[in-house]
Amino acid sequence: MDDDRPDVLLTGLLFYDLVLTGLGKPPTPGEEIWTAGMGCGPGGIANLAVAASRFGLRTSLATVFGDDFYGGYCHDVLAGQEGVDLSLSRVADDWATPVTVALAHGTDRALVTHGQEPPYSQDELMGDPPAARTALVHLEAEPRAWLSKAAANGTQIFADVGWDPSQEWSTDLLDQLRLCHAFLPNETEAMAYTRTDSAVAALGTLSELVPVAVVTRGGDGAIAVDQTSGEYADVPALDIDVLDATGAGDVFGASFVTASLAGWPLEERLRFAVLAAGLSVTRHGGALAAPGWYGVDRWWRSLADPESKRTYGFLADRLPADPGPPVRYAPVTPPAPQH
Repeated sequence: MDDDRPDVLLTGLLFYDLVLTGLGKPPTPGEEIWTAGMGCGPGGIANLAVAASRFGLRTSLATVFGDDFYGGYCHDVLAGQEGVDLSLSRVADDWATPVTVALAHGTDRALVTHGQEPPYSQDELMGDPPAARTALVHLEAEPRAWLSKAAANGTQIFADVGWDPSQEWSTDLLDQLRLCHAFLPNETEAMAYTRTDSAVAALGTLSELVPVAVVTRGGDGAIAVDQTSGEYADVPALDIDVLDATGAGDVFGASFVTASLAGWPLEERLRFAVLAAGLSVTRHGGALAAPGWYGVDRWWRSLADPESKRTYGFLADRLPADPGPPVRYAPVTPPAPQH
């Protein structure tokens, strides 16, 4: 019998992202700087939704759109262009869609955001969540009721976590890992929450709390342990020029879920996620920078380096025969070169 459940269930805050690139240096108070490039598109939870959908996953998103230009634009892109199921989402009157301006400089970016708390909580949007194969979630200090319901439905929970502005890094948050199949923090977050002093030590602690533990390390790649299979993997990042790092962690998570649902070995899952995240930082924005099968297929076909061909040789058997039409990247000024 076909499994008609959503492949990925998502909820969270949506943003309209405006990304400025090509900064010679960060601006100082009172200074005006002209940038070499600009892109726009949906952001926040949309990063995960688009990244997952572009890998062919049936993606269901519960979020709130403002009844304004930014909300309408994001709704049209997600539902019409990217094929994301928005039946659990709502449009809110008299509420503005949050807007983020990202200033990309070097290999990182600074963010300035305007927005308010949405009029509907995650639990209100989800209610009794539909059964899904997986859910990609962002753990917060206050546990969400829908999460335990989803886990009880048999949904595998893949979780990450964000920066703690209080910098208390309460270990109580790790109690929620009992609901999770996989946990994918970055190394700063992993070390802070586990009170360890290295990514490897943090991974060791986390692997005792969740079946699959992954620690992402930015330019140093990622490490992971799968206790269900006894596998360990340590893979480097791509040697790539970074244009905009916005949403790279979300692309990593969606890619890891894609490979996990396909049952790939841990090292292949990790290499695939590192590759997709690496490809995403060569484009503007978060959501619309996701490469999807199309982007990964083009990268693989253009690869000339014998060592990389060997390392990523597994893609020859993993890429779909039809990777789909070209993905639509973020509208940019000046226009990006076509290739």
